Amino acid sequence: MNDRKLLVVATGNPGKLKEMQVYLQDLGWELQLKPDDLEIEETGDTFIANACLKASEVAKATNQWSIADDSGLMVDALGGQPGIYSARYGKTDADRISRLLQELGNEQNRQAQFVCAIAIARPDGTIALQVEGICRGEILHTPRGSGGFGYDPIFYVPQAQQTFAEMTPEIKRSHSHRGRAFQALLPQIEHLVNTQLR
Repeated sequence: MNDRKLLVVATGNPGKLKEMQVYLQDLGWELQLKPDDLEIEETGDTFIANACLKASEVAKATNQWSIADDSGLMVDALGGQPGIYSARYGKTDADRISRLLQELGNEQNRQAQFVCAIAIARPDGTIALQVEGICRGEILHTPRGSGGFGYDPIFYVPQAQQTFAEMTPEIKRSHSHRGRAFQALLPQIEHLVNTQLR
């Protein structure tokens, strides 16, 4: 057990911790939520800037390695909105979906992409790794499926012929922006573990 490295996840959301554990389970990291009273304001203007900011602040506060992600939905016809404000686009998932559909209206161009940025910071707050994963898709006129969260019921992936909310967790992992970000991250983490964390 002693060879397990602690990695503090810069979130208070146990669901997100669980999701990250699935991706990182074979690497011998022990994941832990950030302290409840540690609030980090997301002042970055890109997903990667926010992920780096959160990872860095949590690492310095806990003096441990830290991982953070920042993700959201960018809709082409809305100039990339809601983007980094995806979570703040309404009070509930239903509010956010309803606002987005209203703003799109009968717009023909429904192209969109989900973006996920992930950063890992050393205990001193310096960034060791950063990656981004993107999943292209389109916004449906009405929600479909009951899985997932956020905008999942209206985000349709033509490749899979399903919305994120209709996919099994396994299928979602192979297509999603978060899955792709972790695919890019894993080989780099292994290198990091072998070189810096012995």
